[in-house]
Amino acid sequence: MKIGILGGTFNPIHTGHLILAENAYDFVPLDRVLFIPSGISYLKDQDEIVSADDRIRMIEMAIAGNDHFAISTIETDREGNSYTCETLKILKDQNPSDELYFIGGADVLMTIQTWKEPQEIFQNATLLVAPRNFTETRELEEKKRFLQDQFNASVMIMDTINLEISSSMIRDRLANGKSIRYYVPARVETYIHQQHLYTGV
Repeated sequence: MKIGILGGTFNPIHTGHLILAENAYDFVPLDRVLFIPSGISYLKDQDEIVSADDRIRMIEMAIAGNDHFAISTIETDREGNSYTCETLKILKDQNPSDELYFIGGADVLMTIQTWKEPQEIFQNATLLVAPRNFTETRELEEKKRFLQDQFNASVMIMDTINLEISSSMIRDRLANGKSIRYYVPARVETYIHQQHLYTGV
């Protein structure tokens, strides 16, 4: 099977994540997209991240009804920092015949060589990149060639629309009493308000 891997803190999950995953599903095409919320991200301030239980619940609500979306708690179930290289290796070891596609934005393409064990990431997965409005195609292609030469990486750049929504934008809107309607699925919006998430209440 061809499995897309969309990792992140999902703090909270938003419409941009869902459109990215659906576009990746169509582009390859994939058999399934796994949403993998991070446990402890060594790159982010933990004080700003709500509990794993809340993030998992919001993902479950967001992907309900889509048969080719699923959630994996492989990182939230593990102790210590979450590293992409370790997650991909575990998934590949569990199902050696699966082809893994690690889904990310242009920011991932531009920085992935600085992540832990990038060689192992590329051994186990193809990097599937969604371009961003502010990144030139020439810059993406140059980085793609660099990763291919340096790590024998397999990199695919998707032909897809770009939706500039971020979780930090949504948290800021909530903190300032602004609407997040349509930024997140309706059930996720209701859950955030019911649980008083991201408002300091």
